[in-house]
Amino acid sequence: MREIVFDTETTGLDFAEDRVIEIGGIELWNHIPTGREFHRFIRPQGRKVDPGAFDIHGISDDFLKDKPLFADVVEDFLAFFEDARLIAHNGTFDMRFINAELARLDRPPIPAERLVDTLPMARRKFPMAPATLDALCSRFSIDTSKRDKHGALVDSELLAQVYIELIGGRQSALRLVTEDEARASEGGAAGSARALPPRPAPLAPRLTDAEREAHRAFVSGLGEAALWRRVEGFDP
Repeated sequence: MREIVFDTETTGLDFAEDRVIEIGGIELWNHIPTGREFHRFIRPQGRKVDPGAFDIHGISDDFLKDKPLFADVVEDFLAFFEDARLIAHNGTFDMRFINAELARLDRPPIPAERLVDTLPMARRKFPMAPATLDALCSRFSIDTSKRDKHGALVDSELLAQVYIELIGGRQSALRLVTEDEARASEGGAAGSARALPPRPAPLAPRLTDAEREAHRAFVSGLGEAALWRRVEGFDP
């Protein structure tokens, strides 16, 4: 199942008048990050950043003056978000802004049923407890040290970790999927098969040379019939 955890930053709080100035999103496949991400800053045509909004995200009018318009990034945005399930914190806010931007370009809105909002999820799971992204990161011991102000991409990365915890923690990614879920992960409405996309860059190896040597010595001591000796690449 493909999901996009996303966030936006805006010039203010009024989706009818204010504009989206940053969109960030990361891709999950069966709740595991793939390494693919989307991130754009956007020039808010005809709208200035409200001082209160600037205090939150630190994105200035001067910084945005040479950034593309939403019309310039909409195709890339739609291609990345495609038909995935969308995960956001207080997602109704973000969706109103995104759909307002799409409406200005005479594009159809993103259906509300595609949205999973982690804010009500957190409130149901922890009644009466703070449910901000910061509070949830603290509850789940998620490192926020690289974040000094709100930003769409970094908040998406933090929210992805929070979302996994809200749906059952890292163990949820290890469960067996049902037959229906397996079919759903194969494609969209057309049912076309979809393969897990490759990572943009390979993961760094986690084994040290000392660990490899210790394993080689261990297997060498098991004798000629050891199954490990049949593994491709084993050097006795």
